[in-house]
Parts: sequence; C-alpha cells; structure tokens
Amino acid sequence: MNTAYPPSVASAQSIHTCTTSIKNLPINLFGSVMGLAGLGLAWRLSDQYYGIGGMLGEAIGALAGLVFVLLTLGYLTKWVKHPEAVRADFNHPIISNFFGTVTIALLLLSAVATPHHQILGQVLWILGSVSTVLLAGLVVYRLLSGSQDPSNAVPAWLIPGVATLDIAVTGAHMPMAWVAQFNLFALAVGAVVALVFFSQIFSRLVHQPAMAKGMVPSLMVLIAPFEVGFLAYTNVFGEVDQFASVLFYFGLFLFVVLSFKVFRRDVPFAPSWWAISFPIAALSNAALKYAHVQDNTVLVVIAAAILLFLTVALTVLLVKTLISLYSGKLLAN
Repeated sequence: MNTAYPPSVASAQSIHTCTTSIKNLPINLFGSVMGLAGLGLAWRLSDQYYGIGGMLGEAIGALAGLVFVLLTLGYLTKWVKHPEAVRADFNHPIISNFFGTVTIALLLLSAVATPHHQILGQVLWILGSVSTVLLAGLVVYRLLSGSQDPSNAVPAWLIPGVATLDIAVTGAHMPMAWVAQFNLFALAVGAVVALVFFSQIFSRLVHQPAMAKGMVPSLMVLIAPFEVGFLAYTNVFGEVDQFASVLFYFGLFLFVVLSFKVFRRDVPFAPSWWAISFPIAALSNAALKYAHVQDNTVLVVIAAAILLFLTVALTVLLVKTLISLYSGKLLAN
C-alpha cells in the first residue's frame, strides 16, 4: 500500500495534475501546421508529377489552414490572459526558437493558398517573410551577446535559420519585382546561419551528455537545412545540379541514420513529436522533385515510400494529439 502521502494531499496533488489551462498551450504545437502544410504540398507535387493525390493534398492543406487559425486564436488568448507565460516562452533559450514554427507555417500556407487565392497567398508570404527575417535577426543578436550555455545548442536552434530558407522555397513564384533579390538574400542568410548552427549542434551532440528523451524527436530537425536548402537552391537557380544533389543525398542519409535514434518505443508521445513532421515533409517534397528530374525508378520508389511514411506518421500524431487534447493532458499543468 502506498503511504507516501496522506489521502488529502494525494487528492490535492491529483487535482493539481489534472488542471488544464490555455496558459500551457505549447508554442511548438505550431509544428503541426508546418507538417500538415508540407504534407499537403507533397501530395500536390505527387499529383503534378504522377497524377496521384491531388484532392488529398488540397484537403490536407485546408486542414493545415484550419489548425493554424485555431492555434493562433489559442495562443493569442494565452498572450492576453497570461502574458507572463508568453514572455517566458519568448525569453527561453530553447523554447524561443519554436516561434520560428509560426513564421514557417505562414510561408507554407502561402504556398498552399496561392493557387486558390493569389492575393491571400501573397499577403501570407509577405507577412511570413518579414516576421521570419526579424526573428532570425533577433536570434542571432541574442546568441552574439555571449555567455551562452553550450548545452542549449540543440536542433531547435536551426528553426529560425531554416525559416529563412523557406522564404526562397515558397517565394519563387511571387510576382513582385523585388522578390528575386529578396529570395537570394534569404537563401544567403538561411544557408550560412544553418551551417554555423549545425556545426555547433553537432559538436554539442557529440561531446556533451545526450538530450532528454522529450527532446529526442527534435533530432530530425537536423535534416531540414539540407532538404529545405535543396528546395530553396533549386527554386532560386531553376535547376537540379550536382550541388543540389549533394544536399538532397546528405539529407536522405541523415534521415536514415536519425530514424534509428528517433523512432523508439521508450520516447513517449508529447507535442514535441511534431518536430519530426516538417523536416520529413521537406524531405518528401525534395525526394519527389529529385526523382522527377532524374527520371529514375529507384528514386521514384524512395520518394513514394517517404511520402507514405510521412502520411502515416502525421495521421498517428494528429490522432494522438486530439486524444491528448480531449483527455486534458495536452494543456495540463
């Protein structure tokens, strides 16, 4: 019999652990919008190249938009009712990087929306681009202030840099005259920031103790600079050359290696699992584009396998998230 606490204390503790509040809405849940939008774009690309999945892609894209609206309303409510909690998120050396998921979501949703409503797509892209550059600048400014804890060099550091690359990924077809130079600027900033941060993170993962289990899914973010970089580079320069091939293949190699570290039964479900969604979605889009350009059967099979894996993975994550929300665990203190 458990006698660690008197009944009254145990009951109070149970009530406390079951308390839910919008204050506990995690900013990293916006990663779900990134993943769903990326999946929708991948199925759209599959339809464009192979005539499969067009309607599914548009439906998933619409779902991503709906989730973004709901999460935005939720986080704005958190900001109004619990501004200190939002400030704590924004000032946290790790959590603050996940604000980049909001700006990436805007950029990806601009790509989802543009074929259906050009003005909406352009507004979302401009809003996402401006906020992305401002956030990236703030993150770099903070880091250059010195006295940073090396243990904070985790894969989430890459999110603001990858967000800058996404400007070039989603802005290739924007009609404004200034877009070409702005895309080059975004590619330059994103590539160099991602390269510097990647080396710091890789060093931390090699030389310091392993990250907590709750952060293990974020390891998959390490593939994002290469696959998003592939998409940004090919969109800006209009061709898949040997350098683009190097980016794609190294990202694919990292995905295989990291899969054995990430997809383990001893890592429990949490909103942090959504960190796997966008990197794999970027890989899926890159694989589809690369397979189409190379016209290689093996590459087409690989691209199809990644797309199906991503679809199943995000379906599982969505179901688990809804169950967690319904049970009260998602917003529990």
